[in-house]
Amino acid sequence: MPLHGTLSRKLRKGLKVQINEGRVYEKAVLFLGSDFLRVTEKEDGMSVNTYYGWEEIASIRTYSTEPEE
Repeated sequence: MPLHGTLSRKLRKGLKVQINEGRVYEKAVLFLGSDFLRVTEKEDGMSVNTYYGWEEIASIRTYSTEPEE
């Protein structure tokens, strides 16, 4: 559920995101707020939310599969 004042983006199929060289997120939804980034994903039937303050984010890495030629 989006929070008031946030912008949500679902990761497209085949895209993975890694924040601060930590966990790699796949099939997640990103909620972009003015003070934080929230990553929401499903795990064992539960909704798991991870929050990052913008000041604490040093790097964001994306992984994607290349289309077959």
